[in-house]
Amino acid sequence: MALLKVKFNQKKRVKLAQGLWLMNWFSVFAGILVFSMGLFLKIELRKRSEVMDNSESHFVPNSLILMGILSSAFNGFAGKICYDSLDPAKFAKWKPLLRPYLALCFLFNILIFFIALICFLMRGSLESTLAQGLKNGMKFYRDTDTPGRCFMKKTIDMLQIEFKCCGNNGFKDWFEIQWISNRYLDFSSKEVKDRIKSNVDGRYLVDGVPFSCCNPSSPRPCIQYQVTNNSAHYSYDYQTEELNLWRRGCREALLHYYSSMMSSMGAVVLLVWLFEMSVMAGLRLLHTSLESIPNPEDPECESEGWILENSLKDTLKSALESLKKLGKFNQVEAEGEGAEGEEGGKTPAITTVS
Repeated sequence: MALLKVKFNQKKRVKLAQGLWLMNWFSVFAGILVFSMGLFLKIELRKRSEVMDNSESHFVPNSLILMGILSSAFNGFAGKICYDSLDPAKFAKWKPLLRPYLALCFLFNILIFFIALICFLMRGSLESTLAQGLKNGMKFYRDTDTPGRCFMKKTIDMLQIEFKCCGNNGFKDWFEIQWISNRYLDFSSKEVKDRIKSNVDGRYLVDGVPFSCCNPSSPRPCIQYQVTNNSAHYSYDYQTEELNLWRRGCREALLHYYSSMMSSMGAVVLLVWLFEMSVMAGLRLLHTSLESIPNPEDPECESEGWILENSLKDTLKSALESLKKLGKFNQVEAEGEGAEGEEGGKTPAITTVS
């Protein structure tokens, strides 16, 4: 029994074709929207590529850009088919292409659904990328005189100001690295010498943070040096008092920013996928209703359209049988080629009579 069998007359077929033509053009604009989202996400990721450890995060925007282009192309083509289906003479040239086109649409919709899921599942990969990238970026913060790294200080400072964050996981991350360049250290000073000697790696570590970690909303002047030294500041206890530094780490801030963006894009892509599925189902109904017209010379006669010619169970069963037959055929063909190779490799024995 056919799945979703519907009876059509000439009027219904025309309405279906017109509705599908309109839906396909809506899908073209949806494809442009997906392309624009991918482009926007790619630009946003490129802005902060210096604090990302690898380029895997660009898989999502690249996929969205590709899906947007393919969606616009496929739906523009389908719109032309639906428009020409109103004229039997014009539709005749599209008939042989409809089956492979619908198969391509089915594969395309699977890809759209996969990309939508990836948008929701990229959080884990993005988190590790940001954690390692920010860690490396903080190490290079002091290298203002090193070619290729001189921009990192500005990048980190602007990042902390824009996202109201400090360090990788928090402001204490700055205590573990030397973020002040040796160029600005007085090595004749006893304090500098003692700090460097007290560290195994010979680094100048301080319990301080860059100025960009300061919260301008705090009523107290920013305490960015000797953060953990209560006696260095009047009426101050860093463990109990609300610090005038950003408490949130930049990894968490960036992860929330990009995850929210990708989740919103994933929801939009899912809606586009549902719309594409409905367009594909409508195109299949139009295709079968036009193919099943009993008398092509009489366009007014009734016909039947369906999504699947048989039930879903029977369709899956026949598809599996076809795959098995194809596998057996390839196996037999490979064995035949192997046997021919063995026969060709044998040389006839030649006897000589003396």
